[in-house]
Amino acid sequence: MRTRNTNARVRLSRRLGVVGLALCLTAAVGCRQDMHDQAKYEALEASTFYADGKAARDLVPNTVPRGFLRADQAYYTGLDASGQGIPGFPMDTLKANWGGNADELSDQEFTRVVLRRGQQRYGMFCTPCHGRVGAGNGMIVQRGFKVPTSFHDERLRTSPPGYFYNVMTEGFGQMSSYARQITPEDRWAIAAYVRTLQFSQSVRTADLNPSDLQRLDEPPAADDHGAGGHGAAGSDSGGHGAAGGDHGAAGDPAAEDPTAGNHGGDHQTDAQAGVPAGE
Repeated sequence: MRTRNTNARVRLSRRLGVVGLALCLTAAVGCRQDMHDQAKYEALEASTFYADGKAARDLVPNTVPRGFLRADQAYYTGLDASGQGIPGFPMDTLKANWGGNADELSDQEFTRVVLRRGQQRYGMFCTPCHGRVGAGNGMIVQRGFKVPTSFHDERLRTSPPGYFYNVMTEGFGQMSSYARQITPEDRWAIAAYVRTLQFSQSVRTADLNPSDLQRLDEPPAADDHGAGGHGAAGSDSGGHGAAGGDHGAAGDPAAEDPTAGNHGGDHQTDAQAGVPAGE
């Protein structure tokens, strides 16, 4: 009899222990949930504290956050007062906003820096859809995404640089805005590189000077890793838009300049650049 009573007490103690542990775990979970659901207002949440019922406060009228004035419409939208794309590149403003020691570079050197930056950024953001030479056959297009218009289409070849900048800023068709991902300076650099790609695919030998023609016949430099340079046209494997490598041309001020960043090897001539310095 005494053994039965002892066993009953043991079983009761175990059950009480399990119940107590469950209660402790429940309490712990409740505290954890309180930490997840903090007493704070989330974005666009309602509030009874303010008369307008909004937790988020409106900006102070007639004020602009520091660094976001954007008074230069042409530079920040790519459009003129009539809403048309500006015909040239705002190189002076771009140089002033570039940072680093860009102001110490000549116009020609800075143009090379911009093109190399545009090449790197184009390879990062644009090639998935537009392909390396802008033919509209990027990797995701090959997997079923809608085919974008080739940059070598007559309409786009004759479109002003501001048009390309504005499309990157505001989006167009199925292409969303890249304003949050790409800075204004990089958008202009990409637009310059797009113009370079267009020129590379349509240039006539009569438009090249003797030194340019000679460079077209030269084999690729060893540090191009088979990229093919920027002289050969008509192939995605020609190296247009390839972003890799930190191999600047020897003695190239732009390659040695810290504002150039780590952009791919650049062996372009001024004629191949398609963006006259200081335009």
